[in-house]
Amino acid sequence: MLRPLVITSLFILSIVIFSQKVDAQQASKIKDNTAINTSSPSKNATTADIVSSLEKPVTNQKIKTPPILTGSAELGFLYKTGNTNSSDMRTGLDLRFEKNQWLSLLNIDLLLKKADIINDNGNANFQTTDQKWTLSSQTNYSLDNKEKNYIYGNIWYEENEFNSFVYQNSVSTGWGRHWYKNSNASLWADIGPGFKRDFFKATVTEPERIADTWIVQAQILYIRKLGGFIELKQYFSAKQALRDGENSIYNAETTVTTKLISTLQLRFTFTLDYNSDVEANKENLDTQTAVTLVYSF
Repeated sequence: MLRPLVITSLFILSIVIFSQKVDAQQASKIKDNTAINTSSPSKNATTADIVSSLEKPVTNQKIKTPPILTGSAELGFLYKTGNTNSSDMRTGLDLRFEKNQWLSLLNIDLLLKKADIINDNGNANFQTTDQKWTLSSQTNYSLDNKEKNYIYGNIWYEENEFNSFVYQNSVSTGWGRHWYKNSNASLWADIGPGFKRDFFKATVTEPERIADTWIVQAQILYIRKLGGFIELKQYFSAKQALRDGENSIYNAETTVTTKLISTLQLRFTFTLDYNSDVEANKENLDTQTAVTLVYSF
């Protein structure tokens, strides 16, 4: 058993000694050539070079890390002429900041409507008739390394000339969990106490008034990738008033985004907004359908 091992060892040792002699001769030649012309490096790698390259891994390769700040901007426009002149525009901005255990989201949406308004002189003026803009922001702090459980803080503000309110806003904080995540789908949900203020418009029978109430806020977000070019997103939120007779707010939004090129997408959005307490001549439910172009950065 030992004889083959000894013979093999002697054979390997003789190869190493021979290679070292060859390397020494080549190194001497390279040194001479370098002295003559320093701009002509050796084209043949020696055994020592190979061993050194194995011992020292390549370190000049840059490791790609995801950006800390990402975002997108969207724009949609509808313009009508003829018997009536009117235009509708929707624009929005989304920002996402993620670092270590922190995640912050900011969303701004604007819906603008313009139309011809007949003044007292009988002339038509093309001016803004209604508008709606919404600002919402949330910051999550992960409680574990797996980023499953988190605590959050949420603020929301909206001015909507289409409904019964001058403005509405709320703040909330609580606990959430990243319930499900793989390469194609994700599910988040959180819940917590909060405070809401509704500023009601004046009516024929009632003046402007402010209604403050404590709420329980719950949110669910589901994201699903359909192939490599389509993304489905379903969002639901509820701001449930704790006292009977107070206004509660429910919102649901479905978006389907299709990638056109690397940074440009086409987005279809369908939104439901429900207020439980509105004026007598107003509807509780508002719907909105939009098709916009989205630029990601």
